[in-house]
Amino acid sequence: MFQAIIYDCDGVLVDSREANRAFYNHILDRFGLGPLTEAQLAVVHVSTAQGAIDFLFQGHPGREEAQVYQKTINNDPFLPLIRLEPNIREVLIRLRSHYLTAIATNRGKSLPLVLRKLGLTDLFDLTVTAYDVTRPKPHPECLEKILTLFQMEPEAALYIGDAALDQEVAAAAGVPFAAYKNPGLTARYHLQSHLDLLAVLKL
Repeated sequence: MFQAIIYDCDGVLVDSREANRAFYNHILDRFGLGPLTEAQLAVVHVSTAQGAIDFLFQGHPGREEAQVYQKTINNDPFLPLIRLEPNIREVLIRLRSHYLTAIATNRGKSLPLVLRKLGLTDLFDLTVTAYDVTRPKPHPECLEKILTLFQMEPEAALYIGDAALDQEVAAAAGVPFAAYKNPGLTARYHLQSHLDLLAVLKL
């Protein structure tokens, strides 16, 4: 039915909410601003780092300086706050003998660090980050690039995401969508656990 399984990263492969909170609170504190609200965290959690800074520093004179600063931050101190989603490594190992696997994410320079830290690097054939495209999500370029490199049609891939942004990207690319732990999304499949994917694929 499918030839490739493509994952979003944050909220799907990993629980990075607290890591993202700490990262952006660090930047806000450096520029004398208060910590993230929950509403702000919901936005930056699915944004590129550049998009998050633009959002958090709207109208602030330090916005450009903050953009420069976020590119220089060492991500290592925030990595211990990131946790693997349950069963994901087990599922990826099962998938590898049957499907190509990829990541399409708005995460940038930190993705290789996260994958290496959590032992996932060798479980993906391809990763596409915000640094690899000219138009990050919600534009479908990330999925289109993967389809081109894998030389397959959109219906041959399945994209797994947890946010409305992911639903939008999949629809724009014509790629079937599986919603992870978000029953409010419109999706071909709804997964409450990564193990549910094995049932969908009959593995």
